[in-house]
Amino acid sequence: MKYTDMKIAFQTVYTLWLREMLRFRRSKSRIIGSIATPLFFLVFLGSALDTAVDINGISYIDYMAPGIIAMSVLFSSLTGGISIIWDREFGYLKEILIAPVSRFYTALGKSVGGVTTALIQGIILMVIAGIIGVNYTSAWGQVLSIPIMFLIGLGFIGLGISIASKIESIEGFQLVMTFLTFPLLMASTAFYPLENLPVWLKTIVLLNPLTYGIESLRWALIADPQISPFTSLSVVIAFAFMMVILGGWSFNRVTS
Repeated sequence: MKYTDMKIAFQTVYTLWLREMLRFRRSKSRIIGSIATPLFFLVFLGSALDTAVDINGISYIDYMAPGIIAMSVLFSSLTGGISIIWDREFGYLKEILIAPVSRFYTALGKSVGGVTTALIQGIILMVIAGIIGVNYTSAWGQVLSIPIMFLIGLGFIGLGISIASKIESIEGFQLVMTFLTFPLLMASTAFYPLENLPVWLKTIVLLNPLTYGIESLRWALIADPQISPFTSLSVVIAFAFMMVILGGWSFNRVTS
């Protein structure tokens, strides 16, 4: 790639990233809403079961925290694809599509912008969880969790963009997200340990990419993963890579 092409690609990604950041900053209700639901689960469900459930010597609220943080990143990342539909409805998408730049870099800019907002929300929730009593293993583990959250977000926003590229209405996209997010969350290790599940459900959980994101965070934050860190991180990286490619490929076929 020539220097000029690289410069144009960088400017495209940066401009769309900045646009997503400005949109995020202006939408305070979105910030509050995306954090409120995971925080509700953590505070009420975690606190209610904390004294009743003990998992391998770890309190339930500590066990649950990585899953709730991943839940926040999941919700924010998947819904990030809705910006494509908004842009289509207001005519901005047409301007993007006729611009003399690769659509892949356009999709990448939207992906990086969306995953940055998801990362911010995940970090906020991680800090709040620590304040309300979640015991993290180390400060280093909290730092390590940040790139893990980024990879989780990158994978699911790629999926969100690929879905949004095929749907023309906000209502339709929200309906698909409703049917997608909660099965992903419930068929994971967010709320219950893998070893206690029946074989059929364990198989489904192990096919869920979110499971490996949660276990990667669990390894970083409380040092008690149920799947080896190497396996979990490998799956998270592979999933992020494939979904970014899928998102770029799907966006390349979008019409205004």
